[in-house]
Amino acid sequence: QVQLVESGGGLVQAGDSLRLSCAASGRTFSSYAMGWFRQAPGKEREFVAAITWNGGSTYYADSVKGRFTISRDNAKNTVYLQMNSLKPEDTAVYYCAAGQNTYVVRTSATYWGQGTQVTVAS
Repeated sequence: QVQLVESGGGLVQAGDSLRLSCAASGRTFSSYAMGWFRQAPGKEREFVAAITWNGGSTYYADSVKGRFTISRDNAKNTVYLQMNSLKPEDTAVYYCAAGQNTYVVRTSATYWGQGTQVTVAS
């Protein structure tokens, strides 16, 4: 029903900003809640942020609150993650996810992208 492809990752210095994009395909995209997760080597996959189908509500992990912003543009079938004040501990592979609502996204997302690497140097 929906395919997800992340982009925008790269190597940055601590304190820099980066914007990730997740391009979706499928005619039902606008009906899905979306989210971002990340996974560092040797660690479990971690919830980062989620957004409702119309962008009316957003949710963030405490570790990124105040620094990261999730948004979406349904006309472009794209969800974004704006990352500011990046820290070395933000280094991970970032994954885009989709589900029927934000609870489903956070607990058992139906669709996942392939991931994009974000590396933050000290």
